[in-house]
Parts: sequence; structure tokens; C-alpha cells
Amino acid sequence: MAGRSSFLIVANRLPVDRTIESDGTAAWRRSPGGLVTAIAPVMQRRQGAWLGWPGAPDEKLEPFEQDGMSLIPIPLSAEEVELYYEGFSNATLWPLYHDVVAPPVFERRMWETYRRVNERFAEAAAEAAEEGAVVWVQDYQLQLVPAMLRRRRPDLRIGFFLHIPFPPVELYWRLPWRTELLEGLLGADLVGFQLPGGASNFIRLCRRLLGLSYKGNEVYYGDRVVTAQAFPISVDFSELDVLVREPHIVQRAKEIRAELGDPEHVLLGVDRLDYTKGIGQRLEAFGELLTEATLGPGEAVFVQIATPSRERVDEYRRLRDDIELQVGRINGEHSALGAQPIQYFHQSHSRDELAALYLAADVMVVTPLRDGMNLVAKEYVSCHHDLRGALVLSEFAGAADELRQAYLVNPYDVEGLKRTMMTAMRATPHEVARRMRALRRRVSTYDVDRWASEFLTALES
Repeated sequence: MAGRSSFLIVANRLPVDRTIESDGTAAWRRSPGGLVTAIAPVMQRRQGAWLGWPGAPDEKLEPFEQDGMSLIPIPLSAEEVELYYEGFSNATLWPLYHDVVAPPVFERRMWETYRRVNERFAEAAAEAAEEGAVVWVQDYQLQLVPAMLRRRRPDLRIGFFLHIPFPPVELYWRLPWRTELLEGLLGADLVGFQLPGGASNFIRLCRRLLGLSYKGNEVYYGDRVVTAQAFPISVDFSELDVLVREPHIVQRAKEIRAELGDPEHVLLGVDRLDYTKGIGQRLEAFGELLTEATLGPGEAVFVQIATPSRERVDEYRRLRDDIELQVGRINGEHSALGAQPIQYFHQSHSRDELAALYLAADVMVVTPLRDGMNLVAKEYVSCHHDLRGALVLSEFAGAADELRQAYLVNPYDVEGLKRTMMTAMRATPHEVARRMRALRRRVSTYDVDRWASEFLTALES
């Protein structure tokens, strides 16, 4: 077992992105995002390894070291990216698990490729893990890996965490491969979900689909016990809290407000461009507030960041066209010379620029139609030590279970969304501070380090 690791992360992507230096050479840098932030320190302490796709199709790379982490690239062909990732993962599982906001696609070629790629990840993990190692498998792209890995290496301690919602029986039942996926998850010792409802749905399926018995959150599967439990993921509160106090971030926040024309209210949305995020609903509500003159000319500006996402998937291309038409129509009807009520950006932003935007925004509008957690809501809270800022949050985001002092809203109810946005804008400084103080208490207590620690403690015990 020499040269193998006692702690493995198995995820669809490696925790690094390729960059091109000024001299034209390629290099790697750590990816942004909560998962990498949470797990990288644990890996460094444990001298662990991370298995994942490096991000480019038809590329075979040798294992390498980066930021104190051992990285094991798993190759994917262009066809596998199309059928496993864009296909079964994001055209079948993603919409099904998000309450069928878009219709799922059920194609056998996609399923067969998904199964084959999961086998490749399992084989690589079995080869890289030392005797009795802890293996933590991440997310919906790799739901077959736990069982495949256990068949190869029954000595391993295997955990799985699902970052997106886990659907109720009535939706999951539509899957032609429902049994195989459920048995794949049952290969783990611990299956983690964002919310208790996800764990309950999983246990209910084990009983109805497989006839398994259970007690509390433990499912009896052959001679093994599989635990299903909620572990709500969070953000690095301290890192963001320190970042937004930096003079250059404070200055940039002031500049952003000035560039927007110093409106009375700055509203902000930050999302991947995804049909689950409710971007169209919030823009419709804002547009109607302008049309009805509830908001006066120049009184409010809505900044919407829509990060490019899965642009080769038809549903996402149609969504981009729809959102851009909607933004153009609202701005065409309500713009003054040199001033547009919606500032729309279909591009990624740096960590510093996002922090400055969070700090500049009076109202953060987070309105997903369905979301496992939504870390943007928690990032916004982490950035407001000044106790300014109101969070308008969808009831259908996992974060709503924790952030009860946000202005909660049903994004399908456009009239209710309009009222809630106005309530947030018109709230007194005392009311805003009271709510933000409670929100910050929750996010600072249950940060990303606590999430990772609690999951691994439960897995290893």
C-alpha cells in the first residue's frame, strides 16, 4: 500500500483551475468556492489526495502536487463530457432533483456513460486508498461510486455528501435507473444531505423501493448499517469578514455606488445562470415596481451577476436568451440617458469584486425556485459587519431553514416578491441591524469548518 493515501476526496472536478501566465505558460491555481475552502485545510493536515476531472476533455495528466494537496486527474473524453456531465448529470439528475423546474431527459446512452465514468472514478479511488482509508465522495455526478468502491475495497470508510436537494419519492420514482442509483448511495457508511428533509426522503425510498428496514436515521442494508444525516454546508465566515474590512474593498464598494449613480437603494443578485435560480421572477418583480411607479426614476438600481454555466446545454442557452430579452425590455422602458435601472453582467467576477458588491448592496435578492443550500445568501451576511443590508431569501433555498431572520419570500408569487422587496428597502436601520445581527450569529457559528468537521467526525465514529 506504499504511496497511497489515508484520506481521499472524490469529486467531479479537481480543486484547481488552469491559468495562463503572462509569459504564456500554463499554471494551476486553487478554485474558488466553499467546497475547496472547506476541505483543502483538512487534506493538507491529513496529507490526503483529491481525485477529479481537470476540466479539459481528452486530456491525460499524471498526478501532481498543488497547494500541499496531492491531485489525481481522472480523464474524460469529449463524448463523456457530453453524455455523463452535460447529459445524465445536468440534463437528467439536476432538473429532477430540483423539483422538475425543467423537464428531465431520460436517455440510455447518457446513463451508460454515467455508469462507465463512475466506474473509472471508483477504480482510481480503490487504487489510491491505503488500507482502512477514509474516502469522501462528493455530489450527484458520482452517486454510483460508493457501491462500486465498496465492492473493490470493503476495508474503506466511505462517506457521500449531496450538495443539491434530494427529491421526494414521487419525483425520484420517475427515474428508470432509480434502483441502481439508490443502491449506489447505499455503498457509503454515511450519506449526508443539506437538510433533514433530504435524509428523510432517502430513508423513505430505501423502505419503499428496496424494502429495507430502518430505525431513526439508520438504514439496515445486508450486514451493514448506513446512516443518513443532514449537514448544512456553509461559508468561510472569518475569511469574508476580514476581507470586507480591507481598505481597498471598502473603497471599491463606494466606487460601485458612485458608478451606479448613487441611488437610494442598490439591489443585488449573484447567481450561476441557471433555471433554478429564479432570476426571471426577481427581474419581473423589479420591472413591475418601476412600471407601477412604486419605485421612482433613479431611486433603485438592480445589479444582476449571471455567471456563465453549462452553455452547451439547450435549456441554458434558451434561459440566457430569455433573461437578456427581459433585461433589454425593462431597461428600454425605464432607462434615462446614461442610467439603466438594471445592470446585467453575464460574466464571472473576482472574489474581491464580489465582496465589494456585497458590501455596496442594500438588498440582496436570492430567489431560487429550488436550491440545496445557496451559499451566496451566507456570503452576503458574512460581508456585513456594519449590520447594514437586508437579505430577501426564497423559502425554497436550503439556507431558509437556518436564516429565519431574512425576508423570506415565495419566488413564484410575484406580487408577494414585490411587497417583500419594498419592505426590505423601506425597513428602518434599527430593523435591518436587528435582523442582520441574528443572521451573522448563525453563519459565524455554523461555518464551513464546522460543516466539514461534523461530517468527518460522524463518518469516522
